[in-house]
Amino acid sequence: MQTRIPQTAVVAALLALCAPAVVQAYDTPDLPPAASISTSAPPSSPLKLPALEVSSQKVSKPAKLAEDDAFREKDVWGRIRSGYAIPDINNELVGKHATWYATRPDYIARTTARASRYLFHVVTELEKRGMPTELALLPFIESAFNPQALSSANAAGMWQFVPGTGRDFNLKQDAFKDDRRGILASTDAALTYLQRLYDMFGDWQLALAAYNWGEGSVQRAIKKNQSMGKPTDFESLADLMPAETRNYVPKLQAVKNIIANPAQFGLNLPVVDNQPYFTAVDKTSDIDLTIAAQLAELSVDDFKALNPQFKRPVITGDEQTKILLPKENAEKFHLNLAQWGKDLSTWTTHKVTSARESISTLASRFRTTPEVIRQANNIPQRSMLKAGSTILVPRISTSANIDIAPEIADNATMAFEAERAASGKSAKGYKLAKSNGKVEKSPVALVKPRVPRNAVSSKAHRKNDN
Repeated sequence: MQTRIPQTAVVAALLALCAPAVVQAYDTPDLPPAASISTSAPPSSPLKLPALEVSSQKVSKPAKLAEDDAFREKDVWGRIRSGYAIPDINNELVGKHATWYATRPDYIARTTARASRYLFHVVTELEKRGMPTELALLPFIESAFNPQALSSANAAGMWQFVPGTGRDFNLKQDAFKDDRRGILASTDAALTYLQRLYDMFGDWQLALAAYNWGEGSVQRAIKKNQSMGKPTDFESLADLMPAETRNYVPKLQAVKNIIANPAQFGLNLPVVDNQPYFTAVDKTSDIDLTIAAQLAELSVDDFKALNPQFKRPVITGDEQTKILLPKENAEKFHLNLAQWGKDLSTWTTHKVTSARESISTLASRFRTTPEVIRQANNIPQRSMLKAGSTILVPRISTSANIDIAPEIADNATMAFEAERAASGKSAKGYKLAKSNGKVEKSPVALVKPRVPRNAVSSKAHRKNDN
């Protein structure tokens, strides 16, 4: 934890960090694509504030004092403000993005409401590592704090990891779970990755650019400017970056400015109590997701908001697998679990041995309907399972009270293809693509960017905002 600048000084200095504003396209699903919105026409009432520079130097202090400081604030927004440590930028793009947010209070309300579940944990982890606390706002840019967000580049979760980078940072991805979406695992991986990038470049703005564009791309841009005798700071490299990366740090700066003084932008932030929102609960055996939510007295949607990594109707895994619950609901969970007296899971696995095992045949064998099997395993209509696939099926008496073995969950694959006519082709005669639930790990040099290396336009990843 670092020495805090007095809060009055911080607020006074940060009142003026926004440049003249112009509406800028933004990559959210409730708005038109970036390419369809003008980036040059000024808004009817731009927000204009004078610019002030604020020191971004952080100074180490003993852990006990750091802990005392953390809990002195009444809400988490105050902790974030007091830990700002990335040098500020003040340019036209910052103003554009600040105006975009300020003119969409509904979007801000929706995003900050989601963020309120996760911010205490993220800020606490940043403070433990001595990292700038405005990094807690990065999911605002990445996913609108939606852990179910999935980009067009297959980047998933609150921190938007692509599959390869997720594996590089030990985020497990199998048929039953995707830790890229998990709150604890993905936050730990994202902060580890960001610190590694900072250690590599010695500059937080370049580290953020590398998080979005890939460190190899940033390194090449630095070498190009060096060869021409030009500076290598973020703004000097911006012209070499694709539009998404060029806008990335200004977007974060815009959010920093708004969080520093929301009233200046006509916005209200929800109060986020400076105390843990959730706690981890041990899972001692397989448990249906719906039963877990019922025992915790939560809606399934609220349960999934804290446990988005679980992809199937049953939560498998060994004793190290935990579920997250609001503190008061964790107490209810334990009380209700002690009185449950029934099976916690109604699912088991079955390995398809031949093409003769159609979904209809399996449904009859396991006393259910084809639609239940398709839904539980995300099997498209008019498709058939290939031999070797491992799927979820309802438990019957012969498999009662037997948990799914960890090695089965870890190695389960599922492949399917379109139902074929007698000719061996689809009904329309087309050769259809196949889907395999298990992606083989391939060697990677460093990590993979989420912006195509040849990106030259402002076309950005679209994030889900459900």
